[in-house]
Parts: sequence; C-alpha cells; structure tokens
Amino acid sequence: MSVTKEDVRKVARLSRIAVSEERLDEMVGELNGILGWIDQLNEVDVSDVEPMTSVVEAKLPMRDDVVTDGNIQDQVLANAPRTEDGFFVVPKSVE
Repeated sequence: MSVTKEDVRKVARLSRIAVSEERLDEMVGELNGILGWIDQLNEVDVSDVEPMTSVVEAKLPMRDDVVTDGNIQDQVLANAPRTEDGFFVVPKSVE
C-alpha cells in the first residue's frame, strides 16, 4: 500500500491541517516511509510470544477504599474569594 498526493490532501482536509502544495511530495514520502516500517514489523514472527500488557511484570499495591475529606478543608478554602460555613460561595448562575 502506498500513499498518493490525493490521499495526503484528503487526510489533511479531514484533519483540518493546512498542507501547502510544495509540501505534498515531502509528506507522501514521509507517510510511505512510515508504512514501509509497519510492513517490516509484519515480517516478524510473533507466533510464540504471549500477549502482554506491560514489558515488566508488576503488581500495583492495593489500599483500602476509604472516603475521607482529606482533612485539609482550611487549606482548600484559603484561596477562595468568599466562603461560608466551610463551603465556597459563588454567584447564582441559574435564574
């Protein structure tokens, strides 16, 4: 599979990227090079390789799922322009 100037124009239009006519040949070459690398990857025999989600086998530490307020209410409200009874005060947005 190879990319043509028309393909580059269409992809550029669909992605709303401005590509000048002078750059079309350059982009065609770059995209064809990328597709060539992908074809090289298809030549690799991976039939004996197990699927994996990571190259390093690691387990994440688990913690208890406990709901807290963080115990930093004063710090959170410190930069608020206005507070009342431990809450942010904001202007009414619905009439």
